[in-house]
This record gives sequence, C-alpha cells and structure tokens, in this order.
Amino acid sequence: MKIRLGVIFGGRSVEHEVSIITAIQAINKIDLAKYEVVPIYIAKDGRWYTGRMLLDIEIYSDMDLLRRYAKEVVLYNRDGRFILQNKKGFFKRIITEIDMAFPIMHGTSGEDGILQGYLETIGIPYAESNVYASVVGQDKIYMKQIFKESGVNVVKYKWFFDTDYTNDSDKVVKEIEKLGYPVIVKPATLGSSVGIKVCHDEIELRDGILDAIKYDNKVLVEEVVQNLREVNISVLGNYEHQELSVIEEVASTHEILTYEDKYIGDGKVKGKGKISSKGMASASRIIPASIPDNIADDVREMAIKAFRALNSSGVVRIDFLIDEEERKVYVNEINSIPGSLSFYLWEKTAKPYPELLDEVISLGIVNYKNKKAKTSTFSTNILEGFNGTKGIKGLKGMKK
Repeated sequence: MKIRLGVIFGGRSVEHEVSIITAIQAINKIDLAKYEVVPIYIAKDGRWYTGRMLLDIEIYSDMDLLRRYAKEVVLYNRDGRFILQNKKGFFKRIITEIDMAFPIMHGTSGEDGILQGYLETIGIPYAESNVYASVVGQDKIYMKQIFKESGVNVVKYKWFFDTDYTNDSDKVVKEIEKLGYPVIVKPATLGSSVGIKVCHDEIELRDGILDAIKYDNKVLVEEVVQNLREVNISVLGNYEHQELSVIEEVASTHEILTYEDKYIGDGKVKGKGKISSKGMASASRIIPASIPDNIADDVREMAIKAFRALNSSGVVRIDFLIDEEERKVYVNEINSIPGSLSFYLWEKTAKPYPELLDEVISLGIVNYKNKKAKTSTFSTNILEGFNGTKGIKGLKGMKK
C-alpha cells in the first residue's frame, strides 16, 4: 500500500515563492510507485489549500484562479486518522487523508519550527528536522551560541533587538564598531539573503540596520571574513547516522551571495516577463569545490559536528566561510530545509533525487517510531483527589 504523503509548501514568508519552486521540483521526483502525493499549499494569508491543480507552477501567478478551483482545507487528527477537511461551506466533508507530512517550506512559519510544532501537536509523522532543530536552525543567533558551545568555529559577531537600536542607536553602533569595518548586517531569522547588507562605514551600517529591522526584531552583525571563499555541503541523516554530499563552491557577482545569485541565476526571461528559475539549482557553482584536501576535511568534520549539535534530521545544507589566506574554516549557517533540498549536491554524490527523497521520508518514519518508543506521559493522575478550591466542587452541581 502506498504512503499518502502530504507535501506542505508556501507559507507566510519572504521565501514563499522559493518554497513553491522547491516543492514542485520534489513532487515531480517523488517515487509514485511508493507514495501518493497530496499537495498542501499555504497561501501568504495563512489559508491552506489542496487540489491537483497545485502541481502546475503556473497556477500561482493567478491567486483568484487558484482560490476558485483549489479546496480550502484544515488538517486535523480524528481518531488517529489525519484528515484534510474542507473549511468552507455548510456541510464539512473530508477531502482526503494523509499518512505523513513532508514540510518543504523555507523561512518563517515553516522552516522555523512553527509548522513542526503543529504537526507534533496533532501527532502526525513528518520528514525533516524536529521543532527544536528547526527553531535553532532558523535563528542565526541561537545557532551561533550553540555552535560556539559545541566547538564549531563561527565568526565574531554582535546582536541586538530592534528596540535597543531605537532607544540608543549610538550605543549599538559603538558596540558593533568594535568588530571593525566592513561588517555584515542580517535579520536573525530570515533566509535566502533577504535583508542582508555589507556595510563599510557608519552610514551604511545605520542604513543596513534600518533595513534589517523591517524584517525582524533581532539583528545579527558579523565581521567580514577576509580572502573569502564560500562553500556548502549537504548532510543527510539523523543523530544516529550522517552521510555527506560533495562540497560545492558557489560563485557570486556581489560581495555576498544574494537572492538573485541563489534563485534567479542568469536572469533569463521566460514568457510574459517571468524569470525562469530552478531554485538553488540556478546558482553558479563549482562542484566539487576546488579547495585543498585539509580544508575539505575540516569542512566535513565541522559539518557533522554542527548537524549533531542541533540534533538535525533529514537533509540539510551547511554553509561555510573560508579565510583562504589564514586557511581557517567557519560555519556560517545551517539550512534545515534547504533550497531545492540540495538535490544537485546529491546527484553529484551518485544519489539520484528520487532516492534522496525516499531516504528523507524514511528518516521521518524512523524518527517518529523512535519518539513513540519514549515515555511521554505517566499513567498516574496527580489531580485525582485534588480539592484545592471550593469552586471546582461547586461545578458538580451545575447543570449542563
């Protein structure tokens, strides 16, 4: 019997469109002999939809058409069955059921643990990292704090809340300047290089901060690595076992890898002025990265250490910064649900995309079974016989 797999994508995020691209790529490569795919799209207003038309990426350019033909649904647990039920109409009816969820959402409200928390609450098995790894993997400040504690190299940094800057901007700027210019300003919980700026002086720094706080209430400022080369590696597994992909070097036409570098590529236009994109596969890259063997070994060792430090699961991508002159490697960040699920790295590691997806889904099932085997409740009821308030006793006499 096939596993009915609910692929969840979209969401309230600046990476909404990137999530759609990644999800459609994955759905087209999932082994249909093993899985029955149920697309579940979360619109920017937070409404959930399902329907076969969601498999056509062109539908997302006309939201009125999508709302007209897709079914708005809610997902809930009914006696151990995970039901997608229509939300609108006088008669609520079951649209379909799913056995397992596969979140393919980037950024806030999807990759950051919020969706995973809901899936945990209703008790459905799901692929990719759990709530805790997702939360820390999305918040660059939490991430760096845990990495430092775990012996993973990170660059020097400062962080602050938006209100810290509003209340005393001079104090914040003075503290940041201890890092020395240039610095990189980032919203703490966004991805895809949104809201990120390299700043060479105080004027640029203040502009960068004002831009970053449009997106987040926490701001991270990092020192710039000199003689920089950026490489990435993907890790597949869970806390018990990890497998590494080939290492890539991503080329950028800017000081940092931008949203355009990552997702738009050469900027070619396809019909009606739409930019043709293959997600992260659009970026210009060198695979395998042309780096010395000892540096490559450091990247691999640090990737495993970072993956385990967060108790990550499924497939992730870890981004590294290399000071070529000092020959020092730093972890920049981990991507719990990476763009294009890093399939292009695994294809170069002799693991076809359908096989990669199958292993990610299987890891989700293993993690679910492992968690179910642990004790989560006690059979005793500490409230039994509790008579702490008279008000509770009085409820017994109340009529229903």
